Amino acid sequence: MHVKAQLSPDELARACAQAMWNEDDASKGLGMEIREIRPGLATLTMTVKPQMVNGQRIAHGGFIFALADSAFAFACNTYNERAVAAQGSISFITPGKLDDVLVATAREISRSGRSGIYDARVTAADVVIAEFRGHSRVIGGTWLPDLENAKQT
Repeated sequence: MHVKAQLSPDELARACAQAMWNEDDASKGLGMEIREIRPGLATLTMTVKPQMVNGQRIAHGGFIFALADSAFAFACNTYNERAVAAQGSISFITPGKLDDVLVATAREISRSGRSGIYDARVTAADVVIAEFRGHSRVIGGTWLPDLENAKQT
């Protein structure tokens, strides 16, 4: 019997996120925080720090992309199947600024077989900063051990 059979979809999503978060040094290192996890959905936040602004004195696009990409990663890994990005793109709408709290919410658009499509919107104080689209691919493996193995540890 697998953990998946014993947990509600929301509980499974949160358990997968916790297992993934435990190994995610990049997101933690950038100061990201998980705000919400549900099946096919993840919301993460990150504050724009001085080392994240570029020569224009606005948030460097790479950091905005990283936040959107992390939200996407957590959203597509909520089903206890390990998934990675196959492709991602972003459109910058409005500049982020120093000390902005960026919020990225990724939502599942479609999921079929081993492939998924997710959109992530990045905002600051309800102003849209960027729109991201990612394509995921399930690579095999799970985030959570089955219940029998969990009971033995």
